[in-house]
Amino acid sequence: MNISSIVDLKTTTMARRYDTRATIFSPEGRLYQVEYALEAISHSGASLGILAENGVVLAGEKRNISPLLDDVKYSEKIYKIHDDLCCSVSGITSDANVLINELRMIGQRYLLTYQEPAPIEYIVSRLCNIKQAYTQYGGKRPFGVSFLYMGWDKHYGYQLYQSDPSGNYGGWKATCVGHNSQTAISILKQEYKIGETQLNDALRLAIRVFSKTLDTTKLTPEKIEIAVLQHDDKTNQTTIRMLKDDELTT
Repeated sequence: MNISSIVDLKTTTMARRYDTRATIFSPEGRLYQVEYALEAISHSGASLGILAENGVVLAGEKRNISPLLDDVKYSEKIYKIHDDLCCSVSGITSDANVLINELRMIGQRYLLTYQEPAPIEYIVSRLCNIKQAYTQYGGKRPFGVSFLYMGWDKHYGYQLYQSDPSGNYGGWKATCVGHNSQTAISILKQEYKIGETQLNDALRLAIRVFSKTLDTTKLTPEKIEIAVLQHDDKTNQTTIRMLKDDELTT
């Protein structure tokens, strides 16, 4: 056995001391279980969000495109939380289902207590507190899912947030998580126009990004899921609408 093999074996052995529990830092300050959760997300279907001047767009890559699925009762990527908030998920869907239920509970508790919709960032931060706790206490593992949230509230208007398994979150103009996310973000950096992007521009950009980054020869409506959020100042109503297949082809 040569010296390089011995070094690699020693490094692997050292890493294994710290990657069995989510609460133990390695000597380099890394939490391996969180990194493994992020790796699971990077292999899942992509989710993309774009903030426009007059709305927000969420788009997701659908991996399960069986014609036998009932679209009314099945959603793989995008979920409505309440009238002013919607989210897209990348990662382990079963983990996402638990957190989506918690998101809805956070929003409803706030509504019951204060008789008004919860601020978007309040809901996001409360959920991230839960996600962070799963990296800190023994006997648990991080949730292997990342969220993109789009919403509107009276405090900050249109908003787009992203959160990861560590419990970290941030606001974005445009971002992507999941498979080929770095390539998608590079395209967004080049083509997204801050302060000039309208909702139709954001829709076209989302489709253009997916057409360049998804592992498919031809992008079809069955392979993507898109939702748009808009707020009407006159009626003070927020609408969240899932685009139909015929709308994606026009």
